[in-house]
Amino acid sequence: MNLLNYSTKTLGIFLLISFVISCATVPLTNRSQLNLLPESQMVAMALTTYDEFLKENKLSTNKHQTQMVKRVGAKISKSVENFLKKNNKASLLEDYNWEFNLIQNDTTPNAWCMPGGKVVIYSGILPITKTEAGLAVVMGHEIAHAVARHGNERMSQGLITQFGGLALQVAIQEKPEETQALFMAAYGLGAQVGVMLPYSRLHETEADKMGLIFMAMAGYDPHEAIAFWQRMSKQGGNKPPEFLSTHPGDETRINNLKDYLPEAMKYYKK
Repeated sequence: MNLLNYSTKTLGIFLLISFVISCATVPLTNRSQLNLLPESQMVAMALTTYDEFLKENKLSTNKHQTQMVKRVGAKISKSVENFLKKNNKASLLEDYNWEFNLIQNDTTPNAWCMPGGKVVIYSGILPITKTEAGLAVVMGHEIAHAVARHGNERMSQGLITQFGGLALQVAIQEKPEETQALFMAAYGLGAQVGVMLPYSRLHETEADKMGLIFMAMAGYDPHEAIAFWQRMSKQGGNKPPEFLSTHPGDETRINNLKDYLPEAMKYYKK
């Protein structure tokens, strides 16, 4: 027996079975995606990373800004829960325990949401969001990443690329450092080049569209997204060409958002 052919066939069967079992659909966009990892496992890894992050970073002492972050987060998360419930997709949030924190970091305009609903806003992005609605743009976008399970999708692609036909549980148990690195990269906490980049740009665009709808359902005018990204585009710094970036170019992103606005406005409730 040709062992190489056997190994190739085995890997092909493994990937085919994994695809059939793990094929999911993104809410709102209905795009098919491959998620190999149980969401409960993604949540467990997220909690570990999140707890370590909070130990190493200082929470903001600005009560007004902290309350605003928690208020916006509560409104958007509640709207997301109601939307998914009405569309028989409430199970997507069954492992979620929402938490919203403002980190004192004035030099980094950043934000993220991990599986399980752990959301972090850096104080450095608040001068760019400017208003509560501007913050809702960011919050809606980051929560959309989590709800769409983009991290699971990216990590699944990484597992296949890096470990091939190795059983997922074996990879996680025997290669914890490599697996953790993939998790960090999946949530933008590490660098990734090559095959992963097109998916990342796709995820960003998808999160933009979903985020507009989520903020609209929470009572925030989606038009604020245009103003926010226009302000963000003026922040300066060296930006790579769009085809080398994991994010859409500023002009492309803003034009896409303008195209999405009519659909998002259908969900807007003042």
